[in-house]
Amino acid sequence: MTGTERLWGEPIIVADKIRERIRTELGFTVNIGISENKLLAKMASDFRKPDMTHTLWKHEIPEKMWPLPVSDLFFVGRATERKLYAIGIKTIGELAAADPRLLRAHLKSQGELVWGFSHGIDVSVVQPVPADNKGYGNSTTVAFDVTDPSTAKLVLLSLAETVGMRLRAAGVKAEVIAVGIRTYDLRYMSHQMKLYNATDITIEIHRYACRLFDELWDGTPIRHLGIHTSRISDGVDMRQMDLFDGTDYAKLAKLDRTVDAVRKRYGRDSMKRAAFVGSRIDHMGGGISREKRTVDYSKMEIG
Repeated sequence: MTGTERLWGEPIIVADKIRERIRTELGFTVNIGISENKLLAKMASDFRKPDMTHTLWKHEIPEKMWPLPVSDLFFVGRATERKLYAIGIKTIGELAAADPRLLRAHLKSQGELVWGFSHGIDVSVVQPVPADNKGYGNSTTVAFDVTDPSTAKLVLLSLAETVGMRLRAAGVKAEVIAVGIRTYDLRYMSHQMKLYNATDITIEIHRYACRLFDELWDGTPIRHLGIHTSRISDGVDMRQMDLFDGTDYAKLAKLDRTVDAVRKRYGRDSMKRAAFVGSRIDHMGGGISREKRTVDYSKMEIG
């Protein structure tokens, strides 16, 4: 933000405008943290919630950050917290006052790292261009217990729609597909496979996701499903042909691109698969829930 004050205003004013637009246009609330570096901004964003803007300048660290429990500090997980408690360190301030040599003796290099964090020292820089995604995925929590495979596979199809669309928009393909299941009792299980050919085709992603689901699911009622992809490569079509597979993948790819273009121009609900007509399952699952969007989709004509 430095140097843009005359264009946008002071950082707190800009943050408040962003926060208010997110609430009014997207329908959910966020906290925003402001500081000199990413570490302190992240710490500030975790202060009192919801829908708040907080600052954490370096001169505010003793007042705002040091009284907090050491577990609130970035990079201090449960194991690190236990080790710090064992040597009498329970707050971020106590960590900041500790001898770095003592911390290194108990936590090795991580001890010096978290000591630096307790003083607001962060050497990471803000990247002007986002790094390439290492994977693309989407997941959704279903409003009811899914107890039959046909419904579960319809949810997976809705997720394959959005994952495939994201892959194609980025001009990349995925070589590994994984399916995750969270049951009604909050157990989580996942299963993945490496594909013979990298793909961005929706129906192919769905086919592999269903295969993984059949191998993974034990029949326990499901509340959450996800599809995740990795081993991302550029979108060059280098498919190894199979004499026993008569699928016209070029035709499927062209169909997907056409559907993407229609949805981009006329809205995501301008086209949907017949399987979703009359279904409780959103035909494009994951992301911001339909209930939290401000657009009245019930007034839109669905083709």
